[in-house]
Amino acid sequence: MNTQVNASNKNQFKRTMKTRHLIMLSLGGVIGTGLFFNTGYIIATAGAIGTIIAYLIGALVVYLVMLCLGELAVAMPETGAFHTYASRFISPGTGYTVAWLYWLTWTVALGSSLTAAGLCMQYWFPSVSVWIWCLIFCIVIFKLNIITAQFFAESEFWFSIIKVLTIVIFIIAGAAAIFGIIPMKDNMPAPFLHNITDNGWFPNGITPIIMTMVSVNFAFSGTELIGIAAGETQQPEKTIPLAIKTTILRLIIFFIGTIFVLAALLPMEQAGVIKSPFVTVFENIGLPYAADMLNFVILTAILSAANSGLYASGRMLWSLSNQGTLPKCFSKLTKDGIPAFAITMSMLGGLLALLTSVIAPNTVFVALTAISGFAVVAVWLSICASHYFFRKQLSTTEQNTLKYKAPFYPLVPILGFILCLIACIGLAFDPQQRIALYCGIPFVIVCFIAHHFTQTYQKRVTKYDQ
Repeated sequence: MNTQVNASNKNQFKRTMKTRHLIMLSLGGVIGTGLFFNTGYIIATAGAIGTIIAYLIGALVVYLVMLCLGELAVAMPETGAFHTYASRFISPGTGYTVAWLYWLTWTVALGSSLTAAGLCMQYWFPSVSVWIWCLIFCIVIFKLNIITAQFFAESEFWFSIIKVLTIVIFIIAGAAAIFGIIPMKDNMPAPFLHNITDNGWFPNGITPIIMTMVSVNFAFSGTELIGIAAGETQQPEKTIPLAIKTTILRLIIFFIGTIFVLAALLPMEQAGVIKSPFVTVFENIGLPYAADMLNFVILTAILSAANSGLYASGRMLWSLSNQGTLPKCFSKLTKDGIPAFAITMSMLGGLLALLTSVIAPNTVFVALTAISGFAVVAVWLSICASHYFFRKQLSTTEQNTLKYKAPFYPLVPILGFILCLIACIGLAFDPQQRIALYCGIPFVIVCFIAHHFTQTYQKRVTKYDQ
């Protein structure tokens, strides 16, 4: 069933990641800017109850997608994962497009993360230029990725531990403040559940829940890193299902718990105008050194996202090269099993994204970030479709030999696909997010055209060589 066979051992990834690495890699990819920043926008748009419902639907979508990816990744544990599955079970052009969408997602995130990390450091060192910090963090993240996969996984494990502990502390302290166990700042009365109930269940109707689904899915994005790392994981048939189960369970607890605390402590009209709802909550609770603590956690979240982003984007370029759609230099590995050239090119892509955020923030960078948001849902659509066609082509005997099977086939991939499609359609109803369709759909078309010409060129080269 495992179809990834390289020409020599020199081009093989080393299986050095353990279960704890995979779980924290997935958690670390998710707990980031989506949770720390986007939640304010969603609460202000959909209301407290609407936001909780939106995140519950988002958790369901993630679970369905991860069940599909889990079966594929255990059957075929390949580095590059879902784009190779899309190539095999949908079409080569779809796989090519999915790979570039995902590469762009993480590359844009990498450029944004470097800038944001520099701004975080300026809070403590206002006299030092942001660009100096960007350069320092660029070198650090590159070093973490270029040494060994295990070194990367270990660094991401500790980044994620800090974020997880912060979320746990936030939920406990916030819950205590909600019910008056911890006093609010300036003798403010305990809010109890007034902020959740005062505006009614759906203050702006049901439509905002659909409109914000892409934002919710974006907040959950990163869980699919389990599939990216499948080719470098020890005992994938045991590790991947366990990582999926524990990751989804923790995400639901962390996200829904966090949203409940935020919605209870922040009035709906206040949530949408602040940069991060966490800042106001920490300040209102009156925790000592709240601003410094939060700044450190956000810095950790940003560096974690950059770390994961460089890892994912580098593996995507390697996988494209391994399939013959990029030059062979991208698929060369070091003696430690690292695609050094692919990682270097991805880092340069991140730096270009960083430059566009300064030189053309209202044109090029806006288009890149819009495509990024669209790409997450497009990738999930491809995972569900790949799983559906994968299982459909197997005989009963082959299905019985699968080491991990997603339950309730074909309901799981079909329902996952439909919910992701609804999220895409929801973009059209939100003027602030509609640009994702305007930029994302043309980008997809360009990728399909580029793949056609790439394949034509390859056939000519092959015919010439013969």
